[in-house]
Amino acid sequence: MSKLEKAVVATVEVFEEYAGRDANKQQLSNAELKELIGKELSSPDFKGKVNQEDIQEVMAKIDKNHDGQVNFCEFSQCVALIAKGYYKKKHGKECGMGHGTGAGPGGSKPKH
Repeated sequence: MSKLEKAVVATVEVFEEYAGRDANKQQLSNAELKELIGKELSSPDFKGKVNQEDIQEVMAKIDKNHDGQVNFCEFSQCVALIAKGYYKKKHGKECGMGHGTGAGPGGSKPKH
């Protein structure tokens, strides 16, 4: 599998592992989410590359429908926001479209 395929599979598997700890297997409770974040984002190497404030902000915003549970869609958005924070810390800038790429509005280079 490619790196991206492994990342997708790992995202689904970690959600299923932690969501499967109580009766509702399709949602993460607040306790399950806290345990997941604490255990899965705990290596010193990773912590040095992500601001802990970014993780706290993501956790505060993750439950978009305010039902006290985190579904897979909300969780996957959380993972994307943490990845964005990692990128920002690593490169010292925001994510976004690069300048001078020749990409048009559709994201591909214009054909001549």
